[in-house]
Amino acid sequence: MAQFTVNANRFDPYKNFKFRVKWEGRYVAGISKVGALKRTTEIVEHREGGDPSSPRKSPGRTMFEGIMLERGVTHDVEFEQWANKVWNYGAGLGAEVSLQDFRKDIVIDLMNEAGQIAISYRIFRCWVSEFTAMPELDANANAVAIQSIKLENEGWERDYDVAEPAEPDFLEPAS
Repeated sequence: MAQFTVNANRFDPYKNFKFRVKWEGRYVAGISKVGALKRTTEIVEHREGGDPSSPRKSPGRTMFEGIMLERGVTHDVEFEQWANKVWNYGAGLGAEVSLQDFRKDIVIDLMNEAGQIAISYRIFRCWVSEFTAMPELDANANAVAIQSIKLENEGWERDYDVAEPAEPDFLEPAS
């Protein structure tokens, strides 16, 4: 595990607009929005007969919410091919689902303003539960067509080996 050192020059928190998503060892082009990483642990209340009237609380099952990925519609078929592994219409009896490789581990990298990886999360055993191939179309709109996938997952963890980057220093030219 990496040792954390505090960058004494960094005061501002990281921004949410510089990020990359990687699966199968390569970054996926054009992703413009990534949903929040959120987990919830159920509360199990219990009490013993001799306890006061207030219950005790302990952790129960932990669930990880699905993660939405959005990007503009292009000819790139990465989203669609992954979504088709869960259900491929017209593939024929016994071939609708790819049980061999419908799950993937993904990586989400958050970068600082200089483009250096600052924080990285690994998300485990993802699969596509929702796929929007084409958004609602509107002839009166002036917007990018967005497609999306929702990734169910079995957990995530921060990659603590990603250390805080040293901020670049731009020296003034000598006069």
